[in-house]
Amino acid sequence: MMTDQAPALSRWSRWLARSRMALPIVFFIGGFVWDAITIGKKVAMSDMIIFALYLLVAAILMYQLAEPSSSIRRLGERLLSFQWVQHKVTRWPVHDWPYWVLQFLFGSLLSALFILYFKSSSEGVAWIITLVLGALLVANEFLESEYRRLSLCWSMFGLCSILWCNFAFPFLFGSVHAAWFYLSTLLGATITYVLYQRAPHHRGRIWPVWAIAGLLMLAYQQDMIPPVPLVKQAVVVAYDLEKSPQGYWMTVEKSPWWQFWRVDTDHFYLQPGQRLVCFSAIFAPQGLKTHLLHDWQKKQGDQWVSVSTPGFSLTGGRDSGYRGYTYKTNLTPGEWRVRIQTGNRQTIASHQFTVTLGQGRDTHKRIRIRY
Repeated sequence: MMTDQAPALSRWSRWLARSRMALPIVFFIGGFVWDAITIGKKVAMSDMIIFALYLLVAAILMYQLAEPSSSIRRLGERLLSFQWVQHKVTRWPVHDWPYWVLQFLFGSLLSALFILYFKSSSEGVAWIITLVLGALLVANEFLESEYRRLSLCWSMFGLCSILWCNFAFPFLFGSVHAAWFYLSTLLGATITYVLYQRAPHHRGRIWPVWAIAGLLMLAYQQDMIPPVPLVKQAVVVAYDLEKSPQGYWMTVEKSPWWQFWRVDTDHFYLQPGQRLVCFSAIFAPQGLKTHLLHDWQKKQGDQWVSVSTPGFSLTGGRDSGYRGYTYKTNLTPGEWRVRIQTGNRQTIASHQFTVTLGQGRDTHKRIRIRY
């Protein structure tokens, strides 16, 4: 009987050894697709709770790993004492399972945060933090050996804690004021520092966490971080706007036939004194209230110059976004854009278009769309 099982166990071990190189890619693709489906188009309180549980499990594991004779390590050694485990996991260091779990937890957090920031980033410089998270997400799948050095664990835990707090504070306090960003960033770094100090042995370095917090606050000052958890749902510039029980109807310039992927175009033909309307729909969580600005800007040379900044109040809770609009008359020819910003002048989205005076294309090519 044992003779029949030996070849099967050997084949199983060889298959595990070969597949180990491919598993990071499989886990990366599977986890990213799962997060993209489950998170949806907005940030929900349930997402915040799930992320908090991930951080809690990671904190427990890191606390235990800081102690050489921890119960986590003893559990791994006890698992290895079983003969059937030793047979099935030949070439697989089972005593490293806590690091595999940490890699999975941080990978899941980075994947979710990347998707959330991706949905909140609509302005050029705001993509930088999203690209950094994407790079960390990919690199995490190949840093298994580095997790044994707890310095990386503290840095990853600190980054995820800070970003989680950045999302959680607007939910708790119903505001996206700049003060909450700075306080939440300091809180996330402090939580990591306290955990590091409470650990039985101060293994690894903690200073990178403070460096990460400082860089994030500097990036926020430079408008490089989107005002999460606000998410752009739609931005439309149109000739006119009409509100009806079915929604908002807008007249837009129909796109040329070769732009088959879109309905309207960003080139407008205006008569003197004619106005344009900017419509925006921004998602905000239930209970969040803030003030939004539509900053109408004209390009002069290489600089964008603000012409007017009308605004309106936003109340969160609507799944398809809180809808509002502003308008501008007497637009001069040239390149224009409207930046949708918070009262703190953090940019949520930007829409660029061109204005030409005169009839231009036939008016019958204009169409009406509803949102």
